[in-house]
Amino acid sequence: MDSVRFTSLLLFVFFFRYSTVVAAAGISSTRNGDQEWRSATATYTRGTATATGAGQAGACGFGELSESGYGFNSVGVSSALFERGSACGGCFELRCVDHILWCLNGSPSLVVTATDFCAPNYGLPGDYGGWCNYPREHFEMSESAFLHIAKTTADVIPVQYRRVECHRKGGMRFTMTGKSYFYQVLITNVGSDGEVAAVKVKGSRTGWIPMGRNWGQNWQCDADLRGQPLSFEVTSGRGRATTSYNVAPWNWQFGQTFEGKQFLP
Repeated sequence: MDSVRFTSLLLFVFFFRYSTVVAAAGISSTRNGDQEWRSATATYTRGTATATGAGQAGACGFGELSESGYGFNSVGVSSALFERGSACGGCFELRCVDHILWCLNGSPSLVVTATDFCAPNYGLPGDYGGWCNYPREHFEMSESAFLHIAKTTADVIPVQYRRVECHRKGGMRFTMTGKSYFYQVLITNVGSDGEVAAVKVKGSRTGWIPMGRNWGQNWQCDADLRGQPLSFEVTSGRGRATTSYNVAPWNWQFGQTFEGKQFLP
């Protein structure tokens, strides 16, 4: 066997064994934990700067999107993607594909944040108006975001999407809501995968108290935490946890927002 054929054989064996190990370990070839591309559809709300039409975040409870930092790069997602609110804050990379008349040249992509729920319309078929009917995977975009990937002469476009890391400026934000023995906190500007899977809160006179998802990204517990500095432990959708100690001072008030730690890259 000559040296060229022997070298080629060695390379083949190496890459075969490497591929087998990677497949067995479930290792993805995408960067930074990004998922593989999946097929879906997208539409837009005409004349709006945000997917929800008036700058409000709707089902995720983020409030004014320009203030929460999500802006026009926000979308409403169908129930198959919304997952009863657990997708709130999650980041998706979208690109228009397979339509020469509607997609922009080169299929540029855009990273958006799930901030709302796109409600189904079972009075219309899923392929003609009922775009958000279960189990369809669909994105309702703002007009300004839609223009980054397609032409507005389009009705509904075929897209590909994948989950990606969320790159946020500053720390996570905790907005105090509720009253008396009903404590609630809205969590925004979350890095990592952008999702919040679990939250615990601790006052200076309590242990760690698990919180439940009230709606969207609002978490609640039945406790009177007034007059205590508050700490939070937040777990992302991918299981990463970070703890922000004494985020809120002892004299915090309902309606105030405080900044804590962020997930490290």
